[in-house]
Parts: sequence; C-alpha cells; structure tokens
Amino acid sequence: MDGFDLNTSEKAEASELQRMIAIEQQKAQFQAQVHNFTDVCWDKCIDSPGSKLDSRTETCLVSCVERFIDTTLTITNRFTQIVQKGGH
Repeated sequence: MDGFDLNTSEKAEASELQRMIAIEQQKAQFQAQVHNFTDVCWDKCIDSPGSKLDSRTETCLVSCVERFIDTTLTITNRFTQIVQKGGH
C-alpha cells in the first residue's frame, strides 16, 4: 500500500509542477507581449524623450496601447473559440 500511496503522491506532485510551469510560461508570454507593444508604441509615438509627455504623445501612447489590448483580446477570444470547437 505504501508504494501505491507514494506513486499517487508523485503523480500529484508532477501534475502540480506541470501546472506551475504552464503558469510561468503564460507569465513569460505576457511579459514578452508587454515588451513588444512598449517597443512598438515607443517607436511610433515618442519623437524625442523629454521630462514630460505632451498631450499629442500621451494621446498617441494611450491609443497605441488600447489598440494593442483590443487586438490581443480579439486574437485570444478567436483562439479560444477554435480550441473549443476542436475539443468537441
């Protein structure tokens, strides 16, 4: 019986480790996306860095980030739909 319990325990630990790895991979993907849109929005909106943002630059950055978020949500929702259809 002890061997069975240990095996079950090992499986639970392996499953938990896989879950934690998946979470860390998701965090890394999110951080990579944030870095990507930061680079894109910076290149698009910032002509020359100064001590403060003017209203045009701020508006550009806000619009750029909002477009990025909207696009990411649209892609994520579409991907979820595809996965759900494939799973049925």
